[in-house]
Amino acid sequence: MSSGIVSRLLKFAAMAHSSRIHLPLGGVAERLIAPVLKTGRPKGLVSSNLTPSAFFSPTLAQQNISLDIAICSCELNAMAAKKKFRPVVKEPPQSSVPIRGRGASWSPANRFEKLHVDLTDVDCVDVDPVSEEQPRRATQYFRDGTKSIITRNNSPDVGFETSLNPYRGCEHGCIYCYARPTHEYLGLSAGLDFESKIMVKTNASELLQAELESSRWQPQTLVMSGVTDPYQPIERKLRITRGCLEVLAKFRNPVAIITKNRLVTRDIDILRDLATCNAVAVNISVTSLDPNLQRVLEPRTSSPQARLEAIMQLRQAGIPTGVMVAPIIPGLTDHEVPKILDACAKAGAQFAGYTIIRLPWAVAPLFEHWLEEHFPDRKEKVLGRIRDMRGNRLNNSQWHTRMTGEGVFAEQIASLFRVGCRHAGIGERPALSTASFRKSTTQLRLKL
Repeated sequence: MSSGIVSRLLKFAAMAHSSRIHLPLGGVAERLIAPVLKTGRPKGLVSSNLTPSAFFSPTLAQQNISLDIAICSCELNAMAAKKKFRPVVKEPPQSSVPIRGRGASWSPANRFEKLHVDLTDVDCVDVDPVSEEQPRRATQYFRDGTKSIITRNNSPDVGFETSLNPYRGCEHGCIYCYARPTHEYLGLSAGLDFESKIMVKTNASELLQAELESSRWQPQTLVMSGVTDPYQPIERKLRITRGCLEVLAKFRNPVAIITKNRLVTRDIDILRDLATCNAVAVNISVTSLDPNLQRVLEPRTSSPQARLEAIMQLRQAGIPTGVMVAPIIPGLTDHEVPKILDACAKAGAQFAGYTIIRLPWAVAPLFEHWLEEHFPDRKEKVLGRIRDMRGNRLNNSQWHTRMTGEGVFAEQIASLFRVGCRHAGIGERPALSTASFRKSTTQLRLKL
């Protein structure tokens, strides 16, 4: 972009600020969480998608604005604007080599913003010409001031209506993650930002306590998490997920957990209490048994062997445990389905499920570039199989088929999964019970 265009944009933004005309927020997180940082000092966020309003809009504290799952902060000052923005330029990936410990190696443009600056671009970052590796990006954590914690959906595909997400963004960095585009609602990128700028809900347990205490709450199974992993690395320090589990155990409200991290075994004491009320089930997600593939596909998750050990420990503690073979990537991991089911069954898995890879919005170019970096010889085969299962597209969000795909290859995978479950002796998913649900407070009785 020419310096003249940039100067005009900044001049326009300055005029808008001086005349109190509010532009949409870009880079919305309030501040870094001090306890997480070595320095102990909160620092501000510099968004990888810089907009003029990011420089001139008042801070969240000044506007008394906090992040909320119902209304995204990038929409707060522009509720009347319904125009759907697209990047001015459909840019190619800026990187040519992977970043160690990260799934994505670039930050595609946010589909809601017109001005985009990729901080991984060589024009913005001084890269050592001697080194072939890109500079490593440190993970930053931001306080999420959400006012509610239970998310509701009406999808016929997911099998649950309510879920709880202690974090936005996920440091696990799975390149295929369908949740990546949710970071764009925060003025961030679905690429590196999603796995390196994490929003944490430090008050999640208090919010959950209030919602379960409400007379409006109808006891039902809560899923942790429906979007990002509740046991991603920072959970070891912040213990937000554990705090939520303590609340759920207090109310005896059923919970189903989905995770790729063995850290779930840390909370066996709470899960065991819930299991006595038939109010918990744990799903360990296993995509591949190949540790070399796992390290580049899901760089900061637990190893396949560690996940099998987690299944074993959970079952030994009497906790209902199953496996999610998800997502299955045709042409890359589909041949492993029987082996995964067999290995998990031997570890103690009682039930299983699967989904086919989904590539919504920016996830499609991210995944394409990842294939080019790591499996260039398989790229066309994998993408071709995905298109065959998605109506000649890389993604199809149609209900009833988006999780399993359609066509010959989808039928083959479904058959492979059914046969694998039968041979491994894996049964049906258990139905959790709300019969033991209780409020934590007692009703005061008036004495006559």
